[in-house]
Formats: sequence, C-alpha cells, structure tokens
Amino acid sequence: MSTTTISARESNLVKQFSVFTANRLGRLRDLTSVLASHDVHVIGITVLDTSDSAIIRLVTDDPDRARELFVKSEFPFTESDLLVVEFDSTTDLNKLMTALLEAEININYLYSFIPHPNGKSLMGLSMEDNDIAVKILQSHQFRLLKQSDISR
Repeated sequence: MSTTTISARESNLVKQFSVFTANRLGRLRDLTSVLASHDVHVIGITVLDTSDSAIIRLVTDDPDRARELFVKSEFPFTESDLLVVEFDSTTDLNKLMTALLEAEININYLYSFIPHPNGKSLMGLSMEDNDIAVKILQSHQFRLLKQSDISR
C-alpha cells in the first residue's frame, strides 16, 4: 500500500509580522534597513508605541525572507494572518465598514497600505473572526488580496 502526503491548506490571507522593540531613536530605521538591504519591500506598516516599547506591524512582499531576516537580526516577532481589502473610494470604504457592522464582526485594528501599483487603495484588517469576515466581504463583492497578489 502506498502512502500519499497531503500538504496543509495554504492560507489565502496575507502574512503580517508584529515586531517588538525598544522605543528608541533609530530602531524603526534599523528594521527597515535590514529589509531594504535584502530587497524586501514593506507594503504596509503601522507602529504602536508606549514610552518604553513599540510594536511595528508590517506586511512585506517576501514574508519568507523577512522571517529569516528577523531571526538573523534578533528582532523578536510574531506572525499572523491579515485580511487585505482592495477598494476605490471613500464610498467603498463606507460600504466595507457597513458590511462588517451589519455582520457584527469586530475589527481589532486596521491600517492603510502604501498605494497599490494599479492605483487602488488597500487596507489591512485584523479581525475578530477572519473566516466570517472573508465570507461577508466576498458576498459584498470586495476583492481580498492573497499573499501571492502582493509578493514578487
């Protein structure tokens, strides 16, 4: 009897890194410098800071390489899935928020991305329940980007 290996289902969601660092002058530059020197592009970024520490949340076009660089450079980090939604206008943004409100799905946090090459706006959403949010947004005809859509 032969055996077949079945690989785990690949996530369609975008990988987000949360990098933990001291809140001190130049630390964000240190992080972006490591990525830039290895041709890893930051597509979305937000920083949450306190008086002594910071969480840098970011999305790159090469999550595998970014992960390697964070480990090698000793940047403590976690990794999570992030919904990335494409839209055209403030009207679409309002429709997006309305769809999530009607479904009673909580948004943990969100941030906009660096402009997409095709001119559309992109927003990263950390959701209470990604699976339900995906279904709701797709039923309202929103395009959700996959990691492959933003990776090189």
